Amino acid sequence: MSAHMPPVLPERRALSHFVQTDRAVHEAWALLTIQAPKASAVLHLLANRVGENNAVVASYPVLAEISGLSVSTIRRAIATLIEGNWIEVRRLGSSSTVNAYVLNDRVAWTRARNDLRYSLFSATVITSETEQDDRDALGKQVPLRRLPKLGEAQLPSGAGLPPESQAFLGGMEPELPATGIRADES
Repeated sequence: MSAHMPPVLPERRALSHFVQTDRAVHEAWALLTIQAPKASAVLHLLANRVGENNAVVASYPVLAEISGLSVSTIRRAIATLIEGNWIEVRRLGSSSTVNAYVLNDRVAWTRARNDLRYSLFSATVITSETEQDDRDALGKQVPLRRLPKLGEAQLPSGAGLPPESQAFLGGMEPELPATGIRADES
């Protein structure tokens, strides 16, 4: 690890608060830690970030940034994990610097064990401001248009139209569910 502390990743809402391993895998992981400690550390970082389908997308530089390791160390660690059948790698695009890392679901998983037969290929994507062309503008961009949230209800407002659709009588407005968003936030 480098002398500086790696940055803390932003909080994410996990579907669960655990990643499971069985005892045999735990013993094999302990041996990996003895034989290739940096590869084991990278596997821990990946296992911590997998989504419900056991995959993470990240570039070598981002993995280096969040681990405090060099890019060349990340490359060697990933090669060790592939060779040991701990992970599978799917390249994204023509460059091999951004990959999807799929953890062997017999090694670590985040769902009920009987759900593993439904494994899909989707992933948690990790990116860093250091890889963005517009990194100086991050946090200052014009807000994106808001899309309705799932389950959000349309709330009637305004004066209404002439009869057939008239406004509510004062004090007789129905109680409507709130969206949790104040008018000044939208």
